Amino acid sequence: MTAISSSGRRGFNRLAALTCVALASGALVASGLTGAEPGTARASSHREAPLISGQPQYDNTDVYAFVSPDKPDTTTLVANVLPFQEPAGGPNFFKFADDAQYDIHIDSDGDAQGDLIYRWTFKDHVKNGNTFLYNTGPVTSLDDPDLNITQTYDIELLRLKNQRVIHTTKIADDLPVAPSNVGKASMPDYQKLRDHAVRQIPGGSTAFAGQADDPFFADLRVFDLLYGANLSEVGNDTLKGYSVNSIALQVPTAYIQQSEKQPIVGIWSTTQRKSASGHWTQVSRLGMPLVNEVVIPVKDKDKFNASHPWNDGDFLKFVTEPELPKLIEGIYKIKAPAEPRNDLVSVFLTGVDKLNKPPHVRPAEALRLNTSIAPTAEPKRLGVLDGDNAGFPNGRRLTDDVLDIALQAVEGELLGQKNDLGDAVNENDQKFGHSFPYLALPTSGSRGPLAKGAGTKDAAGNLLTGGAASSSDDTSTTLIATAVTAGAGVLLIALGLSWWRMRRRNQYS
Repeated sequence: MTAISSSGRRGFNRLAALTCVALASGALVASGLTGAEPGTARASSHREAPLISGQPQYDNTDVYAFVSPDKPDTTTLVANVLPFQEPAGGPNFFKFADDAQYDIHIDSDGDAQGDLIYRWTFKDHVKNGNTFLYNTGPVTSLDDPDLNITQTYDIELLRLKNQRVIHTTKIADDLPVAPSNVGKASMPDYQKLRDHAVRQIPGGSTAFAGQADDPFFADLRVFDLLYGANLSEVGNDTLKGYSVNSIALQVPTAYIQQSEKQPIVGIWSTTQRKSASGHWTQVSRLGMPLVNEVVIPVKDKDKFNASHPWNDGDFLKFVTEPELPKLIEGIYKIKAPAEPRNDLVSVFLTGVDKLNKPPHVRPAEALRLNTSIAPTAEPKRLGVLDGDNAGFPNGRRLTDDVLDIALQAVEGELLGQKNDLGDAVNENDQKFGHSFPYLALPTSGSRGPLAKGAGTKDAAGNLLTGGAASSSDDTSTTLIATAVTAGAGVLLIALGLSWWRMRRRNQYS
């Protein structure tokens, strides 16, 4: 082997250094482009129990119940399922399960037993099974032939006595579901599709089922050991840009309350799934927000999802001796209130005296709504804690900041231990509507959740040009990054040729 001269070695070292710089430039460009991709949420109050976390179509994420602000003689009920929908998550987009019963239960006398059940069931319809497409062209209506995969639903009203069904009435038949918001190319006017999915049904009620922006807003990194005593990263709405599937019903309040003298109702949702043997099994349950997530321990979470409110005495200890205040004390040194926590029993199990506690109440986990309290023109996000008795925990409105309310209540706000705990996410990323179903439109799949520059002007590129367009700031960044990468590649080639020539000269010198 011919030795390399010292001058050649110095030249080689310089080339090696330049090569490393070029490689580093390429790596920085690559990492910069990767950083612009949508993120993935890794912790969620929407995945509250081990079994249901693997069955998102059946997972109740939130329940809302409030006196309708624009129709105060009605009550609006909303239940959401199938959390963390990535809007661009095709080609199989998001639908309700066709082997499930989605129920909203109404307890009109406070005995923890449902007196009414509104039940939704869904059917799938496919026009053309020989294509992979959800839609085969732009969709301008719910009956558009280009909308290839659709769903319809029925609603039944079940009347119960002593936990037994005594009468069933079908109140809606084959209503259309609003589709997933595939994107602007597929659904140029999604608002029109949403409007078509809002249907009047007999008896003065209004129904909706379909995709919506997830109305729950919170920084769910709170599950990372309460931020580990480092509050520099709070304020990120983890649910921003993600969608859910919603069922919503607006009903005359007189239908669900026991009487004008007893206007308080308890409300919760469940999902039943049909087993292989054909039997229905309850797999999810939700009333008050955050109970199964941060009150019930892991060993009992699946049991809670399969249980019924009249058995909630089984879980009483987890409310009167909650774990969360002890965690806060351990991390932030804020002294936990003394136990037993009867104040939390009133918030989560019985309702608050002279507000939403029905007479002869049996403690049970359910939203409790006093339907006689009129809606306010200017809702306060902290609800009852801020003097707004039309808000949580008196029912739950879309704008109620339930995470902040729950944190402050858990730390003794109702015991006189004033605090301002919260996650610094005070409102939803999308504005809610002023009429039924009030939910914000789902994020368009042409943007995707959390995508950098969401809401800005779309780039005018295409598949053939890699999305390049001089009019877009994002695209300009991509073009610059591409040019730097190309330059780094040319530099690497040139350096390689120079090194090869130098080595040949050294061999023959």
